Amino acid sequence: MLTVPPEVDDPEDSEIYGSPGPSHGSLPALALGALGVVFGDIGTSPLYAMKQVFTGHHSLSVDRLHIFGTVCLMFWSLVSIVTIKYVFLILRADNKGEGGSLALLALIQRSMGGGRWSTGLVMLGIAATALFFGDAMITPAVSVLSAVEGLETVNAGFTPFVIPAAIVILVGLFLIQSRGTEAVGRLFGPVMIFYFVVISVLGVIQIVQHPSVMAGLNPIWAVRFIAVNPPLAFLALGSVVLCVTGAEALYADMGHFGRRSITLAWLWMVFPALILNYLGQAALMLGRPETAENPFYYMAPDSLRLPLVGLATIATIIASQAVITGAYSVVQQAIQLGLMPRVRIAHTSERAAGQIYVPFINWTLMILVILLVLGFRNSDNLAAAYGIAVTGTMFITALDLGVLARRVWNWPLPLVIAVIGTFMLIDGVYFASNLTKFFAGGWFPLLIGAVAFTLLTTWAKGRQLMMQRLNEDSLPLNIFIKSAASAMRAPATAVFMTSQRDTVPPALLHNLKHNMVIHKRNILLTVRIEDVPFVDDEKRVTSKEHGDGFSRVVIHYGFMDQVDVPAALEKIEGCGPSTMMRTSFFLSRQTLLTAEKPGMAVWREKLFSWMLRNAQTPMEFFKLPANRVVELGSQVAI
Repeated sequence: MLTVPPEVDDPEDSEIYGSPGPSHGSLPALALGALGVVFGDIGTSPLYAMKQVFTGHHSLSVDRLHIFGTVCLMFWSLVSIVTIKYVFLILRADNKGEGGSLALLALIQRSMGGGRWSTGLVMLGIAATALFFGDAMITPAVSVLSAVEGLETVNAGFTPFVIPAAIVILVGLFLIQSRGTEAVGRLFGPVMIFYFVVISVLGVIQIVQHPSVMAGLNPIWAVRFIAVNPPLAFLALGSVVLCVTGAEALYADMGHFGRRSITLAWLWMVFPALILNYLGQAALMLGRPETAENPFYYMAPDSLRLPLVGLATIATIIASQAVITGAYSVVQQAIQLGLMPRVRIAHTSERAAGQIYVPFINWTLMILVILLVLGFRNSDNLAAAYGIAVTGTMFITALDLGVLARRVWNWPLPLVIAVIGTFMLIDGVYFASNLTKFFAGGWFPLLIGAVAFTLLTTWAKGRQLMMQRLNEDSLPLNIFIKSAASAMRAPATAVFMTSQRDTVPPALLHNLKHNMVIHKRNILLTVRIEDVPFVDDEKRVTSKEHGDGFSRVVIHYGFMDQVDVPAALEKIEGCGPSTMMRTSFFLSRQTLLTAEKPGMAVWREKLFSWMLRNAQTPMEFFKLPANRVVELGSQVAI
């Protein structure tokens, strides 16, 4: 059975409670920050959502019925999916203040304590994470490209420069990631406030000219729209759903700003601005059907269109920055939860622990995003690929929410069926509609998701098999201590990194076998990643003495904590900075062999072996002093 394993098993069964997360500050300040980070993606959806409905792969005729039906579906999608599902329900499913697919998975796993649903839940969590990586690639490409395409509404002569300009902006965005976003982040909130005010004003101007468009909010128009041509309406839903892209970010970024600030920003700024702008685009098309090719920009007068392109471009850069930062956080969580091999993670801020930079992910994203722009050429084609990743993730989140509501919140079964069933029906219909765009570009996020899913499950399963084999061949610690009592002792401290419970680390056995010596003080050190985001400092380290110079130490981290073993060891008596330079850290390095009866397919074993060889070394990951580390190898057949 595949589970999300902690880094190790703690010899003590005490529960470690984490702090609620890093969000600090007044509610207005947090709401301002949320406007700049959380809502960039969904806030820039007016650039392409309405346009895609009427000019995309399943385009509609620009008439009163289709205009009213579209704006009605968009309004009630924002109400049902974003406001009710995410803001009022899912934001309450926090894991010690943190949100996101992996945080939700860890919350359900901890609350349920495993059981027959465990494997299915893990698979759902991994699938949602895999789809997120596809989303993280498409969002910067479609957002920036749709903004720069506004140049075409200023002057048709700008058309040849759209793709080069988009690539230059994207390359610059990825190049600055290593410098961190703390300074730029201070500007995000005010810029996005100005952006939302501008798009609201543009919408109001058009609504005043065609006030009848307000009737489009009546649900009867959605019913008429669907009833007139159900197959066409079903296909159009694949474009309508683009108005809710970025809803998952509300949950994923909850740990940074808190539920109340996100709710405040959505209800009082973002939601009204989006509705006014969509109504404004609809009103514009009522009077001028030809503007359907890019209604967002045609709402502005000619003299202000170029500044609007600049403002929209800045907003899409902010939206892209948010999803790139989110990709870093997801990678960090996946590594901590044992779903990914270790990769180098750099910290870009001394004050904000959550600001990290992952070079491998950054450059991989940059290359793939540029290839997307060059391959798909325009935002319409990219939008066809966009919807599948978004709706797939939303559908999985609805399934997880159903399990949470029934098994953790103890909702009555009829209530779960009525509420969660409705969300699953809505998300399922949107996902099915987007599947019809598979050959128009929808294959891309599914391909990326399939690759990511294979890598994540292969690493989790391979690591699980390797731990099982090591446990099978291990020697109980109490027996070893008695048998090694007469061994020669070196007058120093040795720390043996181990992931096994109450057994002898392979490095300790090899040290005695080949060097015929045991240190005077031996610390069997285990790093455990708990299924909470953060662990309080006073509960960071637990220890247990086994006598005769042996002790077992467990360092507890949350899946959002930054791992620093030497800093944690300083909390133990006799392990201060001066002692650290006389301490040797012994690490085990495994070479994998294929067993007679392999635990998984041979190609997956080879893939796991390759991932293991290319993972960041434990010395770098645990921040061990380089000149105090000794690695001893062993062979493991899986």
